[in-house]
Amino acid sequence: MPTAKKTLTFLLSFVTSLGAFIVLCSVLGTQQWIHSTIAISDSSSNGSVIITYGLLRGKSVQELNHGLAESDKNFEVLGTLNNSSAKTLHSVVIVFLALGLFSSLLSAGFTFYNSVSNPYQTFLGPVGVYTWSGLSASFTFITMVLFVGNTQSNRLSEELAQRLYPLYPADTQQGTAHTYGYSFWLTLLVIFLNVVTVVIIIFYQKARYQRKREQRKPMESAPRDGILF
Repeated sequence: MPTAKKTLTFLLSFVTSLGAFIVLCSVLGTQQWIHSTIAISDSSSNGSVIITYGLLRGKSVQELNHGLAESDKNFEVLGTLNNSSAKTLHSVVIVFLALGLFSSLLSAGFTFYNSVSNPYQTFLGPVGVYTWSGLSASFTFITMVLFVGNTQSNRLSEELAQRLYPLYPADTQQGTAHTYGYSFWLTLLVIFLNVVTVVIIIFYQKARYQRKREQRKPMESAPRDGILF
């Protein structure tokens, strides 16, 4: 059985890794990744299309200074996009976030298992916690980078607007302003929680190693004849 100190240490790491998993679940399910305002103008109307969406779903609103605005629309992101590079990259973003979610779940499982057992010499020990927490943080960071790249380079919001409002093609769009929402910034919290998980275990391992060294010192410094006796 593990010592009380080890149990408390790994239970604390379990809380942080489980927290990363829960936050990733909310990040995947919410629609507040980005808020895009797209200015539109043509011969019959002018105003803006406001699109707020996450990785899976979103909502669009038309605000026109003159002209007849359409009703608000709820949409599926992948179902709305054409077979384009923006859709492909968005699918990759979802895959990476799912991998981060899976890694966080495994990290939580490994930390809890270590709180009730002593698998130090196997991958189920601290090495496994380092691996899965590190992978979760890496996958989450890659998700952030790819999402921003898809939004800026592939004009993801503008393509969604064109698909949702066919009457306003690309030449009627006069500019876009993006604001990243709380769902996007929560991914930084996921990375932080994974780092904390690893740091907690590292400090525990260093303290354990130091304690073992101190226990060996009396034997190393004892007189040889005393040891023989």
